[in-house]
Amino acid sequence: MRLLVTGGAGFIGANFVHSAVGEHEVTVLDALTYAGSRESLAPVADDIRLVQGDIADADLMGKLVAESDAVVHFAAETHVDASLDDPEPFLHSNVIGTYTVLEAVRTHGVRLHHISTDEVYGDLALDAEQRFTAGTPYNPSSPYSSTKAAADMLVRAWVRSYGVPATISNCSNNYGPYQHVEKFIPRQITNVLTGRRPKLYGTGRNVRDWIHVHDHNSAVWRILADGVIGRTYLIGARGERDNLSVLRSILSLMDRDPDDFDHVVDRAGHDLRYAIDPSELEDELGWGPKHTDFEDGLRQTIDWYRDNESWWGPQKELVEATYAKRGQ
Repeated sequence: MRLLVTGGAGFIGANFVHSAVGEHEVTVLDALTYAGSRESLAPVADDIRLVQGDIADADLMGKLVAESDAVVHFAAETHVDASLDDPEPFLHSNVIGTYTVLEAVRTHGVRLHHISTDEVYGDLALDAEQRFTAGTPYNPSSPYSSTKAAADMLVRAWVRSYGVPATISNCSNNYGPYQHVEKFIPRQITNVLTGRRPKLYGTGRNVRDWIHVHDHNSAVWRILADGVIGRTYLIGARGERDNLSVLRSILSLMDRDPDDFDHVVDRAGHDLRYAIDPSELEDELGWGPKHTDFEDGLRQTIDWYRDNESWWGPQKELVEATYAKRGQ
């Protein structure tokens, strides 16, 4: 299969590309902004075609889609804090970019899988029993999640109005190798590795539903192969943990005191709890996660960052300077 992977130099996209080489002909389209890097694709550089460009460039997108059998659309601006500082890049990439992808696949009749987030559903009460399902009403709470919600709605409309052969997946929080150090888990790991004290927003009671990036991508492959056109699938590994527990696990695994961190000012509008019900994906497509031991996955992730400072080191000072300006 000739695959076009948008955002394939970013965290989840790069891991997906690594899993695709050898089986498929892969073209990566990535703007190579701060969150995407050639270094993330270095292990497979000889096996792919990397095109630097903007997914909102209609001419470029049309040309690349015309050469493809399927498009897996990872490209997005994703950092909530950055969206609060400046929403415009999120509108450009997540909304206009997705519209441009949709028009290209509509013109050329190409299969599309659109990657989204559980953040489009808003949040759940900390003491609630329910989890997000494909039928949960959208209730985004940040500029980031609102633009992803808009992108999802565009995909659904293009499926219904134009017959675009597309599926959607909404996933819980990913962790693993090649994740930018602005994100929660790699930030805390690299803080310890560089002699800084880790940082925790507010009380740390906010709950996230964690999934290893390799499990997420294995689910994407199942959906791409056997998913029903027009359907939305929720990808999760039933990995709910509050941020305080995750941080203490990192500190313990890195031989630090579990309370050796600083509380910092909370994020504006910080969602309380995310939790995904993946039963439809499990029951209909026979998918299940392999990284079911979170502590073991976290240990492997710590080892990766310890062994790959040359990848994340150049990013670290700028990231911490940006957080410092916010008091975080």
